[in-house]
Amino acid sequence: MKAEQRSSDHPLEPSHRQCRRCGVCCCKGGPALHLEDREQVESGKIPLKCLFTIRQGEPAYDNIRGVIAPAATDIIKIKGAAENDATCRFLNQEQVGCRIYDMRPVECRCLTCWDTRAITALYDKNRLTRSHLLSRLPGLSDLVAEHQAHCDYQRVAQWAELIRKDGRLQEAAEELLAIIRYDHSLRNVTVERTRLDPDLLEFLFGRPLSATIRMFKVKLLKNEAETNIVPFFL
Repeated sequence: MKAEQRSSDHPLEPSHRQCRRCGVCCCKGGPALHLEDREQVESGKIPLKCLFTIRQGEPAYDNIRGVIAPAATDIIKIKGAAENDATCRFLNQEQVGCRIYDMRPVECRCLTCWDTRAITALYDKNRLTRSHLLSRLPGLSDLVAEHQAHCDYQRVAQWAELIRKDGRLQEAAEELLAIIRYDHSLRNVTVERTRLDPDLLEFLFGRPLSATIRMFKVKLLKNEAETNIVPFFL
């Protein structure tokens, strides 16, 4: 959630200095995980299939600074309740309570909406990354490294910038399409050859590039004859 700074010169009323179980913070998205959360994941208390990765270099919203910037490292987050619903999947929306309260991540433990100093101090420190957790999935480290090398977001950003500057630049479109196809193919091959649970793909490889390229203001355009990439403007 976006951390709203509270000035000590304007404290909230005492009645507001406790959780009212409104669920607003949970509805704004699941928490990012830190090294303090590693045991919960490795023990299976927070299953890997419930996580997704914002990959290094991927544009991500910085809740503290209020800007979108490339992620400095992996950010492992709890998935949303549904494809188009960012609400933390562990929120019991009927009872407005956390399904894993006793083992909730450290960001959830630190967050108090009436005083955000603790979550601000923790926010980008000691982030949990895929490299910390891949020991639970033997043989997949090389695939993750290969994917990161071929689908590096710096390369994606460079080709997307050229497409935005000149939508007719065929070379840039072909290069970016090749990266997107590689991303799609590797996901399929990984599931086919390893019988991996498809729900683990977004942890291993992040979100599909076919969706995330929209963050670079380009999109896939398909017709009966071909698939292309074109710029679009918000």
